[in-house]
Amino acid sequence: MRYQLSTVDLDQTPPSISIPREYNAAYDLIGRNLDSGRGDRIAYIDDNEEITFSELDVKTTRIGSGLTKMGLSQEQRLFLCVVDSIDWPAAFLGAIKAGIVPIAANTLLMPDDYRYMLEDSRAKVAVISPHFIDVFTPLLKEVETLESLIIAGDSDGSFTRLSAVESSGDPGFVGPATTADDPCFWLYSSGSTGSPKGTVHIHSSMMYTAALFAQGVLKLTEEDRVFSAAKLFFAYGLGNALSFPLSCGASTVLMAERPTPDAVFKRLIDHQPTVFCGVPTLYAAMLASSDMPGEKDLNLRISTSAGEALPEDLLSRWTTKVGSGIVDGIGSTEMLHIYLSNAIDDIQAGSTGRPVPGYDIKLVDADGAEVPQGEIGDLVVKGPSSAIMYWNKRQKSVDTFKGEWTHSGDKFSVNEAGYYVYAGRTDDMLKVSGIYVSPAEVEATLVKHPSVLEAAVVGANDENQLIKPKAYLVLNKGFEGNEALSQELKDFIKENLAPHKYPRWFVYVEDLPKTATGKIQRFKLRELD
Repeated sequence: MRYQLSTVDLDQTPPSISIPREYNAAYDLIGRNLDSGRGDRIAYIDDNEEITFSELDVKTTRIGSGLTKMGLSQEQRLFLCVVDSIDWPAAFLGAIKAGIVPIAANTLLMPDDYRYMLEDSRAKVAVISPHFIDVFTPLLKEVETLESLIIAGDSDGSFTRLSAVESSGDPGFVGPATTADDPCFWLYSSGSTGSPKGTVHIHSSMMYTAALFAQGVLKLTEEDRVFSAAKLFFAYGLGNALSFPLSCGASTVLMAERPTPDAVFKRLIDHQPTVFCGVPTLYAAMLASSDMPGEKDLNLRISTSAGEALPEDLLSRWTTKVGSGIVDGIGSTEMLHIYLSNAIDDIQAGSTGRPVPGYDIKLVDADGAEVPQGEIGDLVVKGPSSAIMYWNKRQKSVDTFKGEWTHSGDKFSVNEAGYYVYAGRTDDMLKVSGIYVSPAEVEATLVKHPSVLEAAVVGANDENQLIKPKAYLVLNKGFEGNEALSQELKDFIKENLAPHKYPRWFVYVEDLPKTATGKIQRFKLRELD
């Protein structure tokens, strides 16, 4: 192995993390387990098999070598659209070992979303799960820069399988030299107009989040077993199920299917994870199920939540049911993981806790001046895991990454006890089930329906005090707003956008509130609730 490993000392304040100049994240995350004698311990368990750290090392090395033999070279992009299975970290880490930059793609998107990302990133190769073959085959012809598909799983032989790429690789392969500041991987983050932004992270980012949050806040060790319902393609899930457990030798449970309550219950009971990572919407659905297991059936020492504020009632009910709490925090694709969080021994219901040691946070007004305690301000954060830019979006990069400070787009206040309390977004973006939804994108789709003249979408609280989209509509002449039309519009959105973006409620109005220049005033609609 060419690379030195990073070192972490959490006893210092702030924590001391040393990452060598010549550095590769994949070699570090896997190699530290081999150096620590954990090679024979289980790294991953998915729906079909398990793999040890030593086997993962060989598998990722061979995949990196195989991708190189296919013609991919250092700094070229590899598009990764794979369900959560051992193939996901194998392809992701294998690419990184070879200096190739993987792009983790949301598996819940529409074909036009993938076309945009492929054209924007100019990825030469896409690794996909078999059920995406029909989606990506036309894109292979339509996107000029996409040269080939690799199938992670069974296929009819029309395309190369990931197993064949692995078989062709050299187990003694050593990738090209990379540095701690080299681009390592991308995550696409939604924008206020619905246009995704390629968020570029460097090699050192994952180890910083693993040391500061996983080890510093969650106290994760090799004795833990982690199960994240949030998928690997999310920044939240990538930390939970890849960099966090690999950084300390913990085992990870992966689940390919959608995280329904029943699917999650099965993994919690069958695999007995000690750490569970979810989002408030999922916690609410699990608690509403009559099949929800209790403390005697589980082995949870702690759970985590992010993506949207965790209501106090959900925290209380979960703690009573399972016998351990939920550490709620906030992070972002731009910062890679959580930078503001409650602590295991200091869970403050109704708050998002305090800054994670190693990160600095300020609440500022429109002029950039810090606001007094108790007042609401825009949250800006400084820390070592910040992305370096949005690919091909200079103005967006300038607006978000201002020197050492990253502007989060979230509003907070600090209460008298010094804990941060969420106060909403600075733009009109909604967080639904932990995923950003652009009102403008939903509105633009709704007006394509023949019944809709104008549309405005805002966030509204459901019965669990969680935000969901609500649509206010002006109809074309000849159409009547009723339950049948509402269902038709829900189905229309689900056919044209990712399913989580559909409005849960429809309100039919004669006109929408607007400014003198004709812009919709969404804040007036929010005030109606």
